[in-house]
Amino acid sequence: MSDQQLDCALDLMRRLPPQQIEKNLSSLIDLVPDLCEDLLSSVDQPLKVARDLTAGKDYLLCDYNRDGDSYRSPWSNTYSPPLEDGALPSQKLRNFEILANEAFDQYREMYFEGGVSSVYLWDLDHGFAGVVLIKKAGDGSKNIKGCWDSIHVIEVQEKSGGRMAHYKLTSTVMLWLQTNKQASGTMNLGGSLTRQTEADHAVTESQSHLINIGRMVEDMENKIRSMLNSIYFGKTKDIVNGLRSVIPSSDARVQEALRSDLAHALKSRQKMPDS
Repeated sequence: MSDQQLDCALDLMRRLPPQQIEKNLSSLIDLVPDLCEDLLSSVDQPLKVARDLTAGKDYLLCDYNRDGDSYRSPWSNTYSPPLEDGALPSQKLRNFEILANEAFDQYREMYFEGGVSSVYLWDLDHGFAGVVLIKKAGDGSKNIKGCWDSIHVIEVQEKSGGRMAHYKLTSTVMLWLQTNKQASGTMNLGGSLTRQTEADHAVTESQSHLINIGRMVEDMENKIRSMLNSIYFGKTKDIVNGLRSVIPSSDARVQEALRSDLAHALKSRQKMPDS
């Protein structure tokens, strides 16, 4: 029964507004406390922003940079609140993490013209894994509010010989928009998508991993952005167009009557015996 409850809860969360995920998740946990751990580990929540006072930069909070109640900053590699024995990447991976944060900081600025990005990496037995986080919130100008949260979890398994690596990318994007205008009133539009891809890429230089990961994240974000545009915005446009017609009702009735007469005439003609 618990598996069926979990499936129903996850299906429900996928259909609820992304901007209310935390509230809805808390309500579900109150209803079914036994699913608390499974829900918290399965449902992606909107990213939160913290300030690294040492580096003077913002960074994003998630389960991947959390240890207990403390979160690690990708800029200073320290935990806040301070944690003496917090998990840290190896020095080699930390050097790569610094480069990755600088690269995706430029990527974020080019694509989103603002927002916050963070990259966190951790060691595996035969490679490494990491997460690329990007958040861009609207400033509310022109009576439009919104937020984009993307979470890209990447796992890299280096193959024997070190010249090839297998990459597994799982990406989740949460998007919501809210407009409040006198002509149209208040409208909420939002949704989330999760997609996964795997690929093998050559590793020919020290920066190959960064190039391969960057290309995969960029391609995946473009695909998800296109899908969100067609699924949510396109569907909403179709619904609105179906509710509102620019043709006056009298003209529409005349056109409908003409179509009905033509269909009746064609049907009658087909029933006439050949002369």
